[in-house]
Amino acid sequence: MKQGIHPDYKPAVIRCACGATVETHSVVGDLNVEICSKCHPFYTGKQKFVDAGGRVDKFKKRLAAGK
Repeated sequence: MKQGIHPDYKPAVIRCACGATVETHSVVGDLNVEICSKCHPFYTGKQKFVDAGGRVDKFKKRLAAGK
């Protein structure tokens, strides 16, 4: 491999909004994520419905206006 063209591969900590942390290595450094395998519905088996910004209501209003 050529010298001097590869980024530094350093220890990093990934922090989730749920409070979970994972120590790994990365070229980016520390990361903050919103969802991880400890709180994601696919892995936990718990359904979590999040209506971000009233998207469902906006869709229902737009659907009703089109009729």
